Amino acid sequence: MIDPSSSGIPLPNQDMPGDVLTLYSEAKEVFNKSPRSSAALLRLALQHLFVHLGEKGENINEDIKNLVRNGLDLRVQKSLDIVRVTGNNAVHPGVLDIVDNSDIAARLFGLLNFIVDAMITQPTQIDSFFSELPEGSKEAIARRDA
Repeated sequence: MIDPSSSGIPLPNQDMPGDVLTLYSEAKEVFNKSPRSSAALLRLALQHLFVHLGEKGENINEDIKNLVRNGLDLRVQKSLDIVRVTGNNAVHPGVLDIVDNSDIAARLFGLLNFIVDAMITQPTQIDSFFSELPEGSKEAIARRDA
C-alpha cells in the first residue's frame, strides 16, 4: 500500500527552478508529519527563489522591498509576505499556530506556485510571444517607447 504522505498538495509549477523544486518536494513529503517543518522549508524555498529573480536571497524582507520598488504586483507582494511570515512563525512561533492548523501550511504550496507563475512562467511566455512579432513591428514599438 502506498502512503499518501502529501495528498491534497498541488504539483509544483513546471517552471520552478531546481533548487526551489527540491525544497518544495521535501516540504510536500513532510507535510502530513509536520506542517510546521513544511512551512519552514517553503520559506527557505522562497529565499532560494529570490536568487532566481535577481535578488540576493539573504534577507527576504529586503528582497521583497527591492521588488516592490521595481513595480512588483501587489498580489505577488502579498503572496511573498504570506510565505515569509508563515515560514518565520513556523521556526519562531508567533501569532500563527501552524501545528494546530495545517491548512495554513497547505496554502503555502499554492502560493509558492502562484509566485513562480507570476514571476517566471508568465514573463517567459510573454517574452516568447513578443519575440515572434515581425521585426518591423518590434522596431515600431521600440521607437514609440523611446
